[in-house]
Amino acid sequence: MTLLELATKAKNVKYSVASLSTEKKNAAITAVADALEANAASIISANAIDMENGAQKGLSQGLLDRLKLDESRIKGMADGLREVVALEDPIGKVVEEFTRPNGLDIKKRLVPIGVVGVIYEARPNVTADVFGLCFKTGNAVILKGGSDALESNKAIVKVIKDALRVGGFPEDAITLIEDTSRETAKEMMRLNGYIDVLIPRGSAGLIKSVVENASVPVIETGSGNCHIYVDYDADIDMAVNIIVNAKTQRIGVCNACESLVINENIASKLLPVLNKELRAKGVQIFADEKAKALMEGADAATEQDFATEYLDYIISVKTVASVEEAIEHINKYNTGHSEAIITNDKDNAEKFLNGIDAACVYVNASTRFTDGFEFGFGAEIGISTQKLHARGPMGLMALTSYKYTIYGDGQVRK
Repeated sequence: MTLLELATKAKNVKYSVASLSTEKKNAAITAVADALEANAASIISANAIDMENGAQKGLSQGLLDRLKLDESRIKGMADGLREVVALEDPIGKVVEEFTRPNGLDIKKRLVPIGVVGVIYEARPNVTADVFGLCFKTGNAVILKGGSDALESNKAIVKVIKDALRVGGFPEDAITLIEDTSRETAKEMMRLNGYIDVLIPRGSAGLIKSVVENASVPVIETGSGNCHIYVDYDADIDMAVNIIVNAKTQRIGVCNACESLVINENIASKLLPVLNKELRAKGVQIFADEKAKALMEGADAATEQDFATEYLDYIISVKTVASVEEAIEHINKYNTGHSEAIITNDKDNAEKFLNGIDAACVYVNASTRFTDGFEFGFGAEIGISTQKLHARGPMGLMALTSYKYTIYGDGQVRK
């Protein structure tokens, strides 16, 4: 089936999906969650093919971690769908209402976007997350995953479609484009009249390609050069625990810490301890001159290091004299994703919160919490680093538009 034929089917079904009641949408998503767990073995078997191919291609440890599925991760996918079921359905909600002097009663109601297109790379769990969020909000979805996860995505989509069909729901609510070529990706980016919004998830290169080539509206999800700034009076133990978690708990994700900014007044106390803990986790360190002198085995950092999203056991370290200098450095190199300060100074915390230009800004917490599931959204369709329509982890609300409904009793314009 050609891409245009697939897109036509998605366009034709979007009104059927949009008309489903909350009860029916929840029943369908619950059935899919149960089916994913029941068919975990077949999904893991398909994923094993992708993992083997990925290892042969020389994929990095971070990318292989993103790609891997096991029973625990499949259960997590199913649990995420069940959490989506438990969330309030935003569709039809009146978010604003007012009456004009002429008596017209105007209501602003949330409605589905229509057909959501998602281009993503080696993250097969995205397939289920995106389905759940789109279906709950009455949207059809067209997915184009990368070649590295093709077998996994095919297996997951088959389970979803089978569950929808058995339950009497429109199985074309989800479509997977199995042609993983760049030409097909570019064709998808130009499906005006079929795809209402396109969301890229993946590397900086993928996102840049979509932003530059798409003619359909795009919600830009960004790469994550995430920073943690340790202030002059921070608790050393807290700082070490947060940094080690943010860097090493899972390295191949966009909310992992890639860059440290350290106040020079705490550097001599913090950096030798932190160096030992990071080294124990296998982290390679690129540091500026002051930090390098305090971190045995560290390499000299370049400007490029401060601007790099490593997605690996690598981190950069920069020393600064003040919170203001930290803010300036972070705003220069960050990608608008997630930034954190560790401090006991409330004034500096507020300066940081107000001064940092990013979707999520933390005080005394790991950047790893920038996640739709952790925010209580059930799942996420991506983390937006732009400022229009949606910003940060995108859950149900980000997949809605709105329309005005106007009630009159015979008014005409004069």
